[in-house]
Order: sequence, then structure tokens, then C-alpha cells
Amino acid sequence: MAQEFDKDLRSIQEARRLIESAFAAQDTFLDFSQQQVDRICQAMADAAYQAAERLGRMATEETSFGVPRHKTLKNQLASRGVWESIKAIKTVGVIREDKSTGVVEIGWPMGVVAALSPSTNPTSTLIHNTLIAVKARNGIVNAPHPSSWRCCLEAARVMADAGEAAGMPAGLVGCMSSVSLPGTQELMRHEKTAVILATGGSDMVRAAHSMGKPAYGVGPGNVPCYVDRSADIKTAASLIVSSKSFDNSVICATEQAVVADKPIAAALRAEMERLGAYFVNPTQAGALSRVLFFANGAINPKSVGQTPQTLARMADIRIPEGARILVAPLSRVGKDEPLSGEKLTTVLGWYDVDGWQAGCERCIEMIRFGGRGHSLVIHAADEGVIMEFGLKKPVFRLLVNTMGTLGSVGMTTGLMPALTLGSGGIGGAISGDNITTTHLLNIKRLAYPIKSPPAQAMVGAVAVQPAATDLDPAELKAIVRAVIEELVRHGE
Repeated sequence: MAQEFDKDLRSIQEARRLIESAFAAQDTFLDFSQQQVDRICQAMADAAYQAAERLGRMATEETSFGVPRHKTLKNQLASRGVWESIKAIKTVGVIREDKSTGVVEIGWPMGVVAALSPSTNPTSTLIHNTLIAVKARNGIVNAPHPSSWRCCLEAARVMADAGEAAGMPAGLVGCMSSVSLPGTQELMRHEKTAVILATGGSDMVRAAHSMGKPAYGVGPGNVPCYVDRSADIKTAASLIVSSKSFDNSVICATEQAVVADKPIAAALRAEMERLGAYFVNPTQAGALSRVLFFANGAINPKSVGQTPQTLARMADIRIPEGARILVAPLSRVGKDEPLSGEKLTTVLGWYDVDGWQAGCERCIEMIRFGGRGHSLVIHAADEGVIMEFGLKKPVFRLLVNTMGTLGSVGMTTGLMPALTLGSGGIGGAISGDNITTTHLLNIKRLAYPIKSPPAQAMVGAVAVQPAATDLDPAELKAIVRAVIEELVRHGE
């Protein structure tokens, strides 16, 4: 009778097997040309794009989070959108040469990537991470959240099959199917894992950074949305309601509270109400708070990515059937007001402020409470106010007159299309960028001499000849004289 191993042991063994396979495949992949790499990536991007709707539906069915048609859009961005943004980037061989400095740059993979995906954006994150890793000639092993492993496994299969049909070495792209904490830890700490890409909650990011490996950790955001008196109110209202209801608010750069300038607050509220925002009373807000968060402040996973109607039933409150989001007027920020923190669902906070300076302070309070380094949204026409926010806010994405959800990931802005958003040093990450293939690419540099070494550094009669020099004849003559005098003193 075959021996049955428990789930943790199976998960650990699977992690080891997938890492070993990716490492061996990458050794072969190292000899591939840029054209071969790009052909493989193009095939994977096309296959994921064609499967975007099916994978989005699978993700919603497996996790119960979000909206299938919105997940389809994210899968399309993660496949075609990401590929279009990176396909022209050189990652193989000589990628840059500067004759003026004598430096030649050569692309080199970092090594096998251990990529952790969240249950909120499972397939889109996996598609994105796989493309940016393989473009830089890295192997990758994906570790899904335990509640989304089936849709992630299918997304990885679609991409691996397409890549291998285009010539990719078998095993370069892998995905765990037996997911457990010990297995994921083994994946991250394995000696053949070179870098960790962790997209998810704070605990996951802290674990990634504790493994002694280079790690791109992408934690939570608590995104304020300031609406200035100079803003176009109708446009701002439409963008805010659309963004907060997009995929039932599971993207970490979704607006978490509106900070409304008093002169336009009433008009903004009225327009948002017309578009389906339902403003709850204090009693209803308290009931929602108890449903969204546990007593210790942790998010209740059953509330994540749910419609307002589902949340209302959970909280035993009555709301209109047509409500698209729920809005809770608040007066403070901090642990004693849970709704002032990140809410990965269709509940939005609301603050009134008098002037942009007060708005600035309120936004900073929110960012410090739970979104350091992540993102901020501002609606304004006053460029002076916009720039003040840009200069003063401790975040690395400031989204102007657009949706937080889609602007942050590069769908409506010129930011690099990505599902992995860095929060910088102040957010506990090593980058504040939208993470892309260049973050998974090492650069080797050939450095040719452009200056003669100082005479005092030379031994013997042989002088190193620079590849190029900007010295004028008088300077060159002085250097030659100094070298000769040094040689004479040593009797050579």
C-alpha cells in the first residue's frame, strides 16, 4: 500500500520539485536569443489573453471575490497590456552601449523567481509575474493563495503550454497545486530560489522579506481620494463610484475614503448618490464595521470583494437594491475607527475638510495609518494644488483625475502596466515602482578605460592606454613627463 504523506509534506516536496525543474530549464534557457525569448513570451501573452474571460470567471467562482467581467479586463491588461509594455525592452546579450563612457551593458537573469499571488487578483497577478520573469530569462514558480490555486494552476498551464509549443524549455514556468504555509516557505527559502516576488497582505510580505533572499514585497494600501474645490465634480463622482465598485474593490490601489473640500462636498455627494453611492447612517456604519473587521482589526475575509447587497445582509441593514457602493461619513482616522483603514470591498469612507491644506493633512493621516508608500488619488484642476500633493505625500503613485484602480495599474495612465505595485522604502519595500521585467534583470557591465591611470599608481614601464581621452596635448605632455620622472627616480 502506497504511503500517504500529509498536505504539508506534499506541498514541501512539490515546491522542491518545481524549483529544481525551473532551475534546470533556466540553464538551457540561458542560451536562447532575444528573438527566441520574445517569440515564447508573445505566445504566452496571446494564450493568456484568449483565456482571459474563462480565467476571470474561474477566479470569481473559486474565491467568491469580485466581478467576472472586471477580472477579464485585469487578465487582458496582465497579458496583452503588459506584453506590449515590455516587448521592446532588450534583456538578452548586449542591451546598451555607451561609447562616451566605454561601458557595455549585458542582460543577465536574476535566477528562479518564487512568485506569490493573492486571492484577490489571482490569475492576473500570475500572468503578469510570469511574463515579466520569462522576458528576463528567469524561471518562475508560482505559489497561489490556498483559496485560488485551481484558477492559478490553470492560468499557469495555459501559459506553459503555449510557451513550450513556441520552444520554451519544459519546467521553466511552474505553479504549486498543493499549497500550504510550509510549502510556500520552502519555495521561498530554497537554495535555488534567487528572488521572491510577493503580492498580497502584510503577513505575506513580512515572510518574504525574512527569507534572506532579495524580495519585492507589495503590501496593502489605504488610498485617500482628495477632491478639491477646483475639480470637475461630475467627472470626479463618476470616476470614484466606478473605481470603488470595480471588481468589488479588491485592487489594493482602490480609493478607501473620499476627502472632500467643503465648498463642493454637498454637490459631490449628490452626484455620487445619483450614480449609486448609498450613504449609511452611524448605526449602519457601526454594523458594517463589525462585519468587515474582526475585533483585533484584521479584515474579515468573508467581506472581501462583495457587493453592497451581500454586505448589507451580513450586517443586517437595509440598503437600496441599486446601490453600487456604500459610503460611511467618518470624523477620525485610526484604530478606534476601523472604517478609516483599507477595506477590500465596496465600502468607502468620507471626510469633509476645509481647503487643500486640511485635505493634505487628512490624506497623510490615512496613509500613515495603513498605506505608506502606496498610492493617492486627487481630483483637481488647480495645478498648484496637484503639485503640492505630489511633493508632500509619502506615496509613489499620485493619480490625477482618474480611477485609482485602473490608473495605478497603468490601464488609464502612462504608468508601467503591472499588477504588482511597489511601496518603496517607507512602505517596507525595495522599490516604489510598478514592478516589471527590468526589476528581474541583472546587468553585467564591460568597462573599457577612458582615462590613463595616475602616474603614482604605475609600476614598471607599461602604461595602460585608454580607449578614448579628452586630454588636451598640454595635459598629456605633463602626464608623460611625470611618468618619466617617476621611472628615473626608481632607476628603471
